[in-house]
Amino acid sequence: MSFTILGTGSALPKRTVSNENLSEFLDTSDEWIRTRTGIHTRHVLTSETVTELTVQAARKALEMAETEPQQLDCIICPTAVGDWISPSQACVIQKELGASCPAFDINAACSGFLYGLDAADGWFARKKAKRILVVAVEGISRLLNWEDRSTCVLFGDGAGAVVLGEGDALKYIQLTAEGSMAIHVPGPMGSSPYRVQERETPPGLRMDGKEVYRFAVHAICSGLEQASKATGIPLAEVDHFLLHQANQRILDAAAKKLELPHEKIPTTIAQTANTSAASVPILLDQEVRAGHLQPGKILMLCAFGSGLTSGTAVLRWEQNYKPTDRDKGV
Repeated sequence: MSFTILGTGSALPKRTVSNENLSEFLDTSDEWIRTRTGIHTRHVLTSETVTELTVQAARKALEMAETEPQQLDCIICPTAVGDWISPSQACVIQKELGASCPAFDINAACSGFLYGLDAADGWFARKKAKRILVVAVEGISRLLNWEDRSTCVLFGDGAGAVVLGEGDALKYIQLTAEGSMAIHVPGPMGSSPYRVQERETPPGLRMDGKEVYRFAVHAICSGLEQASKATGIPLAEVDHFLLHQANQRILDAAAKKLELPHEKIPTTIAQTANTSAASVPILLDQEVRAGHLQPGKILMLCAFGSGLTSGTAVLRWEQNYKPTDRDKGV
């Protein structure tokens, strides 16, 4: 016994920042960003908190799953950093929702949602849960060096959630990690009077773009090929590839190498940029609420990120969700 996805939800900050907005204080342009990344806009936290964004996404997923917070047996929050270092973001969510179950965070950067699904799979396998909320969130705008045009243009904030119930929809899940500093964000140094050495690493997210591109294309291609081999499902028979939204060039290169049709690879990258751990569940929720997923369809999920980590999963979609007027923006 593993799990099936009962409901999805997502939330984005109200403030949209365009490439033109960034060019007002960075030496960049809309044309430069768009042609190299596929990104047009991103959403950035202003007055909202990470907690507010997370709870909004979680409540949408709970509503679709017809699940009350008190029915949850576990809350897992993949995130690089929440509103607090302690308590965990998951515990803050638990309080806000009025749940009473165990709750913990997972930090696997952009692969965090897949790591969260794998952890949830273990809870179901040990029969310790009937309902689990996995809600990924990133306030990554707080971690960026806004003077570094090579990185700050790539990211946005957001949250995505799923409510899982007992079932057999999960067919495969595999995680990897390389132990690399190709993407890194220094942690707080504190003010200990006993510290004898100042940190030389500048603040903010740093990234080796060429190394990350190489790893990302390889992670998608090898992850999907291994998933296909393990499940016996040819890539040609997969209905939807839900891939981490880091850069359109990465998606295009992987699609070309595997000969995947672009119509099977939905994207949010143009509107949301890279929302790290929240990227895949935001994309999943978008597809569900657009009515693009029907029962029986096969999904392959793949994410990659700092660590360098990756995760790949194969799921059969089982819900017959009908988009509401709210989903359609009516």
